[in-house]
Amino acid sequence: MSSGRAEKPLPDIPEEDGSRDDEKGFGNVFAELESVDLSLGTTLRSVYDDQPNAHKRFMEKLEVRIRNHDREIEKMCNFHHQGFVDAITELLKVRADAEKLMGQVTDTNRRLQDAGREVTAQTEEVIRCRIQQRNMTTTVERLQLCIPVLEMYSKLKEQLQSKRHYAALKTMEQLEKVFIPRVSRYRFCQIMADNLPKLREDIKDISMSDLKDFLESIRKHSDKIGETAMKQAQQHRTFNSVVQKQDSGMGYTKPVYSLNGRTPTQHNGLAAAEEGVEDDQSEEEVLTAQDLVDFSPVYRCLHIYTVLGDRETFENYYRKQRKKQARLVLQPQSNMHETVEGYRRYFNQIVGFFLVEDHVLHSTQGLLTRAFTDELWNMALSKITAVLRTHSSYCSDPDLVLELKNLIVIFADTLQGYGYPVNRLFDLLYEIRDQYNETLLKKWVLVFREIFELDNYSPIPVETEEDYKSVISRFPFHDAEIEKQDFPKKLPMSQSVPQIYVQVKEFIYASLKFSESLHRSWTEIDDMLRKSTNLLLTRTLSGCLQNLIKKPHIGLTELVQIIINTTHLEQACKYLEDFITNITNVSPETVHTTRLYGLSTFKDARHAAEGEIYTKLNQKIDEFIQLADYDWGMPESDGQASGYLMDLINFLRSTFQVFTHLPNNCNDHAAMSGKVAQTACMSACKHLSTSLMQMLLDCELKQISMGAVQQFNLDVIQCELFASSEPVPGFQGDTLQLAFIDLRQLLDLFMVWDWSTYLADYGQPTSKYLRVNPSTALALLEKMKDTSKKNNIFSQFRKNDRDKQKLIETVVKQLRSLVNGMSQHS
Repeated sequence: MSSGRAEKPLPDIPEEDGSRDDEKGFGNVFAELESVDLSLGTTLRSVYDDQPNAHKRFMEKLEVRIRNHDREIEKMCNFHHQGFVDAITELLKVRADAEKLMGQVTDTNRRLQDAGREVTAQTEEVIRCRIQQRNMTTTVERLQLCIPVLEMYSKLKEQLQSKRHYAALKTMEQLEKVFIPRVSRYRFCQIMADNLPKLREDIKDISMSDLKDFLESIRKHSDKIGETAMKQAQQHRTFNSVVQKQDSGMGYTKPVYSLNGRTPTQHNGLAAAEEGVEDDQSEEEVLTAQDLVDFSPVYRCLHIYTVLGDRETFENYYRKQRKKQARLVLQPQSNMHETVEGYRRYFNQIVGFFLVEDHVLHSTQGLLTRAFTDELWNMALSKITAVLRTHSSYCSDPDLVLELKNLIVIFADTLQGYGYPVNRLFDLLYEIRDQYNETLLKKWVLVFREIFELDNYSPIPVETEEDYKSVISRFPFHDAEIEKQDFPKKLPMSQSVPQIYVQVKEFIYASLKFSESLHRSWTEIDDMLRKSTNLLLTRTLSGCLQNLIKKPHIGLTELVQIIINTTHLEQACKYLEDFITNITNVSPETVHTTRLYGLSTFKDARHAAEGEIYTKLNQKIDEFIQLADYDWGMPESDGQASGYLMDLINFLRSTFQVFTHLPNNCNDHAAMSGKVAQTACMSACKHLSTSLMQMLLDCELKQISMGAVQQFNLDVIQCELFASSEPVPGFQGDTLQLAFIDLRQLLDLFMVWDWSTYLADYGQPTSKYLRVNPSTALALLEKMKDTSKKNNIFSQFRKNDRDKQKLIETVVKQLRSLVNGMSQHS
């Protein structure tokens, strides 16, 4: 080791001048080599890439550089050597103290370790406790997060068990969105989360099952709902009729009853009038739909499906099921038309159905729409009108048709109060009204027939004034002459007349019953009454009269009484018009007022009765004619008329006596009486004359003797005597005798045998035998010619007979020429 004296640095070796440039160049290189920032490879490459022999010079310079650095290092070490020696000396002195300190440290460490073992144990126990405490705290925190979830799930289970499904869905929503996400890492929460969709489906199924039960129960309750609604409507309609009578109005009033908590608009002024019938209405509490039906299943199911996002499915299902139920409700029973209860049940079900729909429409938001209910109602209305049109056609009882009409009116009023259009129902009522009138007409046919069958066709006897008042109270009869007569007396008409008049009024009342509550003006009702009454008179009563007149047991006396009856009924028609006017308060002078056709009806019946009189007279004459028993070959007459003819004439006399009972209390009736009697008498005489002529010219009659002609002439003389005796007053001159002029001229021609005059004057207006037709004379003459030949065997030996026979042959030839001339001329 050198001394502490620092050695002086060695002097640098002088270099040649020629290498100064190299020294400067390599200096830069050495500076780069000594720098730690530059790449060594790049620096060395610059040395080798430089000029030739640069490597050798570089090495030389490098060696010089290294020696210089070594000298500097040596000088540095020499300069610090003494300090290093001093430091070592001091370090050796500290060594002993360090060993002593080491021992003390070791002992202290040992004692510290011994004391720390107990602390370590206690520390570990503290750590363990702290960990447990931390775990407990964490557990409590986690449980505090889980307990609300478990409580909500428990609440969910309770809600499901108590069937609070809508609340359960809300609980599920809270579990999913709030509670479960907080503890989603726990497995039981995942189980809960996975179970919630299944619970939702269960709730949907349960709510749908409840809805199906509701739909099933509503079918049972619809009848009760409709019954209650229509009952209230009927009570209100009765109340309205009282108010309308007080106000003398015909305005329509909507019902004030309610089945769904809504009260339709009331008529102005009804509030005050309701106080008068408040006690009656308070006797029975107004029931609402909620009182009769629990709608909560519908609301719950709607809310549940709405919450679950499946509202459209529920709406479609509900509407589809209600449409099916509507079709079932609208299907009537096959025997519905037999009783009014069948119709009432049918209407109750329909009203109940649509009131439920109206309640659901207004108590839910969008489950039903007005368009849907209108579509359903239009479908129902078409079905209802078709059903009623069909079943009402089966009704033959007018009382049942009337009750059906009242039910339809109440049915229409009930539904109209809830906004359903019912105009088509009132149109249907007009059709049913015509049918009702038809059933009334059929019923009154039986009534009239019974009246006619029980009538004795004799004038009504009145013993006392009470009897007289009883008759005129039922029939408007006024006759000053009869009123002046003392009791007992007789009225000209028979008992059927007041009965028919009363029944016509009853028919008007019955027809009026149907026109009530149809919301029509009194003018229209007046027109309806007059038209239906016209049908009764012109069809029903007229038909019954025609059938009565044609009945074989109705004799001439009855026919005469029928003429009298129709006359009085004809006079009563004006009172029937006044009767209708008093009901409707419509003036008969109104432009469109229909007139009653009773006048023509009774005139036609009277003409038919007159014609039947003529027919029966002729039939009776034919019966007498059939009793004739002439001996057409008799040589001479009996000198007196035939017995059958005398009986016939006596019958005609007595018959025409009946015509004196025909009404003659005024000029018109007297004229009518005389006309009927004269026509009947003239008809009888003409028919008798025609029958006698046919008997004389009968083709089966081949021969007629002069004695038979004389006997026949005696009978015709009796007929002429009867005609001249004026059996019916009013004939002028020999008008009635002219009925037998054809027979008289024909018989005179043969009795006088005045052929020359006949042939000479034939065709002249002044001819004595103007009414004798050549063909008729020829037919009778040929019958007599054959008789002359047969009865006069020896006629050829008598000159007079031969002349007569030649005359007959001559006349026959001339008559034949006349007949041939007539046929050619025609």
